[in-house]
Amino acid sequence: MNGPVAGEGKAAAGTRRSGPLIVTEDEDLLDDLLRLCAAAGALPEVAHGTSVRADQWSGAPLVLVGDDCADRLPGIVCREGVVLVGRDPDDPGVWQRALGIGARTVEVLPDGEGRLVDLIADAAEGTGRPALTVGVIGGRGGAGASTLACALAVAAARTGRRTMLVDADPLGGGLDVLLGAERAEGLRWPAFAGSRGRVACRALEEALPEPHSLRLLSWDRGDRVAVPPEAVRAVLAAARRRGGVVVVDLPRGADGAAAEVLGQLDLGLLVVPSELRAVAAAHQVALSVGMMMGDLRMVVRGPCGPGLDGEEVARLLALPLAGEVPEDPGLSRALAAGRPPGADRGPLAAFCAEFWAQVLPDGEGVAA
Repeated sequence: MNGPVAGEGKAAAGTRRSGPLIVTEDEDLLDDLLRLCAAAGALPEVAHGTSVRADQWSGAPLVLVGDDCADRLPGIVCREGVVLVGRDPDDPGVWQRALGIGARTVEVLPDGEGRLVDLIADAAEGTGRPALTVGVIGGRGGAGASTLACALAVAAARTGRRTMLVDADPLGGGLDVLLGAERAEGLRWPAFAGSRGRVACRALEEALPEPHSLRLLSWDRGDRVAVPPEAVRAVLAAARRRGGVVVVDLPRGADGAAAEVLGQLDLGLLVVPSELRAVAAAHQVALSVGMMMGDLRMVVRGPCGPGLDGEEVARLLALPLAGEVPEDPGLSRALAAGRPPGADRGPLAAFCAEFWAQVLPDGEGVAA
C-alpha cells in the first residue's frame, strides 16, 4: 500500500485508534489477528478464552471471536459487530457456532485477511452511514457543471454537513481556482497517484485543503500525472466512508478512472443549457454514462429558449427533471470578487438549497 495517505496502518503510525476485542486462546490465531489490527491502525483489547467481561463484550466497536472459543462463551448478550474467525473452510458446523454467539459474519484465514482488515479499520474509525455522493456532468462543454458542483458543495457545507468536493476532471483546470483556493495548503490529485488498497478516510480528509468549510480534492496546474483507476477507487471510497456529502465534478470522457467514479455515485446530475444543440449533445452523454448510474437526473440551465423549458428538455432526453437554474446575473461579479459559486443569494444558491432539502433528511450528514 503506497502513497502519501497510505493504508490505515501507516496513517495510524503515530496515533492508534481504539480497536476490536479479540477473544481466543489460540496463540497462532491471536498473532494473526494482532497483525491484522496493526495493519488497520487499531489497538485491540484481548480477552483470553472465556474471561470476557460484560463491559468488554458490549463496549468494543467490533468483537473477533476465535473458533476455538465459540462453544465456551457463557452468558453473552447478542449484539451487532461480532465476527467468528476460523481456519477450516470446510467445517460444516462453523455457521452453527457463529449463530450461537450472535455472529453474522464468518471469516476464514488466510483468505479473509483483507476483509478483516477492512472491518477492523471501519470499526476503529467509527464509520457510519456512507456519504451521499452526487456527480455533476455537463451535457456539453461549458454547460456549467463545475460551477454547479462547487455551488452544491458550498451549500451543503453551509448547513453544517461534512462536505467534500472532488474534482474528477483532470482537464478542467482545477476546482481550487473556481473556489479561489489555488494557494490553499493541502494535497492535490497527483499526490494520490500511488495509492493502493485502502486509504484512511480521516487522514484523507485532514490532508486536503479546506476552503469555505469544505474539503477539496482538486487537480493542480503542474505536469499532468496519470492517477490509475485503482487509486481513484480507493480515494473516493475513503471519501464516502467519512460520511456526510461528497460532490464530484465529472469529466465528459468515460475512461477507466471515470468509470470508477461513476460506479460509486448515488445520484447524477446532467447539466443541460436550454439550447437545441446542447440537448443533442446531452443525449449522447446521457447514453454513455446513464448505464453506469442508477439515478441520473437533469438540471436545465437558463435562460430557457422558446419551447425549451425544463419539462420539454426532460421529455426530449427522457430523464427526470431535478430543476431549472435561471440565469444568475450576480455570478460573474461574485467570481471576480473571489466569492465561490453559490455563496451569494441568487437563483443558483436557491436551487442548491432546495436540492439538498429534497435529497437529504433533516440533520443527516451533519458533522459531529
